[in-house]
Amino acid sequence: MSMTTSPGWYPDPAAPAVERWWDGTEWSGHTRPADGPPPAAVVVPPKRFGGRPARVAVAALAVAAVASAAVLLRPGGETPTAPPPSPGAAAPSVPAPSASGPAAGPSAAPAEGGALLVDQLNGVGLPLPKGWEKAEPGIDQAPAMVTAGDHRCPDGTRPCHPGRVLSRTLASAAPTHRAMAEADVAQAAEQLYGEDALDGRPYGGVTGHRVVAARETVVAGRTGYLVRWRATTGRGPGGHVQSLVFPSPGGAEQPVAVRFAFDAGPDGPPLSVMDEITRGIRPLDGPATGGVGSSLAPGDGGRPGAYRNVRPSPR
Repeated sequence: MSMTTSPGWYPDPAAPAVERWWDGTEWSGHTRPADGPPPAAVVVPPKRFGGRPARVAVAALAVAAVASAAVLLRPGGETPTAPPPSPGAAAPSVPAPSASGPAAGPSAAPAEGGALLVDQLNGVGLPLPKGWEKAEPGIDQAPAMVTAGDHRCPDGTRPCHPGRVLSRTLASAAPTHRAMAEADVAQAAEQLYGEDALDGRPYGGVTGHRVVAARETVVAGRTGYLVRWRATTGRGPGGHVQSLVFPSPGGAEQPVAVRFAFDAGPDGPPLSVMDEITRGIRPLDGPATGGVGSSLAPGDGGRPGAYRNVRPSPR
């Protein structure tokens, strides 16, 4: 004798922990957690679940359940579309991300600090301001730095750097650092605004100048002298040229000349950077010594080798 079971939720024959919907004729694909008491009796139609057919059906459901679990747990696998949840079924929980997971991303590289343009021959380092970069040495192999990024030269033929600085050993027979700087600034103006290495004149050469600064200054623990020109050029707005001469911090105290060229106009760097570089020049070996009020300040107009206590010239 057989009975017909009414539609409803019943323990899944293949997975007792869940309930499956019986539509009155056959098992559907909808399941839910078995959170309620099972029905008192379940009568399965013998044509589907009696004898060997029943065992085959149960085995098929078990295989399907294992295959579904394998798909869900396979790394990188796609999750199949689940049947719509039944009324009152609990929503699936989503695991929280692991606290030990990878960081959000690489941190930004720290800004460059304390970078120097090294003049090994003369034993000094020049601070590299923000927005500047080291340049290839010129014909005289002098260490150089320039403003980053190119601008069109006034003659429009090639790119130019609005700010340029180089450090070189100075060969001069002048008796004082002041005299050396006064002579060297004219050579610096010709080198940086006159004819270039390609026999061109991108600035049209220096057509005039006026002195805007001339004074003693302490550099790398030694007192030297600087002269600054406001130069006019055949093309463009001209610029500021400075020659800074001081004794090398090494024992020989060979004169060092640092040459500056800052274009005038909106593209040129501010003159405060010229002073910033001057203040930041340091010896490569050991701390800077000497300076204003020390026994290493030169007297007699900056004559090399003559040192006494002096104050900087007010000029």
